[in-house]
Amino acid sequence: MIKEASTNNENRKAISAVCPVSFALDKVGGRWKPLILWNLKEGKLRYSELKKAIPPITEKMLIQHLKQLESDQLVLRTVIEIMPPHVEYSLSDSGAELLPALTALADWGVRNSSKL
Repeated sequence: MIKEASTNNENRKAISAVCPVSFALDKVGGRWKPLILWNLKEGKLRYSELKKAIPPITEKMLIQHLKQLESDQLVLRTVIEIMPPHVEYSLSDSGAELLPALTALADWGVRNSSKL
């Protein structure tokens, strides 16, 4: 959780307001958000499928980041009312727009990971 009144949070908001790259990285940056988005690129996944696709992530972090991505309208959460009920996650249109950027980052990572 981010403390809303912190100086760091105020600085982050100010930078994001004037720099589109900072705005984008604020929404998709970090250790887990890119992995969640990348795993949703092929289509809908249930929570348990996402958890299996990203084994080192804790349940707390997965839930937290899914809520943030949903709040930022990058991921859609759909409750399926069958027995037993379950939830599916998918990319929103805005989230799908990020796929070329994520693909470019992945390509860069493949080319440069052995150099660093």
